[in-house]
Amino acid sequence: MQYKHFRFGKGFRVAFTLRRAQAAEMVIAPGDSEGGPDNRHRGADQWLYVVSGTGVAIVEGVRRTLRAGSLIAIERGERHEIRNTGRSLLKTVNFYTPPAYDPDQDPLPAGKR
Repeated sequence: MQYKHFRFGKGFRVAFTLRRAQAAEMVIAPGDSEGGPDNRHRGADQWLYVVSGTGVAIVEGVRRTLRAGSLIAIERGERHEIRNTGRSLLKTVNFYTPPAYDPDQDPLPAGKR
């Protein structure tokens, strides 16, 4: 068993990695964003759950409003960006299947776990 109590500090941090899945926390400041038109996970699906704050997810050009309680699934290979459109921090918990990042939090290439 692995256990993590999220503290939601600045930026993106992998919480822990199992053989087939990975969990991470992400905090985006007001007006900031993560990802962009070239951001994609070639080898992993991403599930993003909004803990607090408001924003927008742009996945393959489709925009979805995000707020506390929102859940979005981004399939492997889909280009995406997450923007904070609110006045407070946008805090999310992210799950990747299979893992998307190495121990240094660098993206894994497709097929590498």
